[in-house]
Amino acid sequence: MSEIRVMLVDDEPAFLNTLKKRLVHRKFSVSTAQCGEECLALLKQAPVDVVILDVKMPVMDGIEVLGEIVRRMPRVAVVLLTGHADSATAVGGIEGGAFDYLLKPVAIDDLVNAIQGAYESKQLGGSSGSKASKRD
Repeated sequence: MSEIRVMLVDDEPAFLNTLKKRLVHRKFSVSTAQCGEECLALLKQAPVDVVILDVKMPVMDGIEVLGEIVRRMPRVAVVLLTGHADSATAVGGIEGGAFDYLLKPVAIDDLVNAIQGAYESKQLGGSSGSKASKRD
């Protein structure tokens, strides 16, 4: 299997750098963006397989970015990641096309499993939102 291309999107640089190192160590190809606008611009230039997207960001929140990714790049899978548990946002994200919704701090194995599941779902022609996660 080829290397899965992942983009991490979060407005916390230290979190981005730490998570990037952990995923690169697990043989993922990882790019980063610190805001929704940067994410969308980078995706135009260099598409990825899976976007790990923070929900709470200034200017353009993760749900808005999710909608743009689903509309513009339907072959890209999205996993939402947030430190702010909110069941309405989780349901809205899954219904809006996210493959999964994870809470920070996330165990690296859980994140890797979500990335692999999202990637495999898209490779099999599945739509986003195919896994309604039961996380509180």
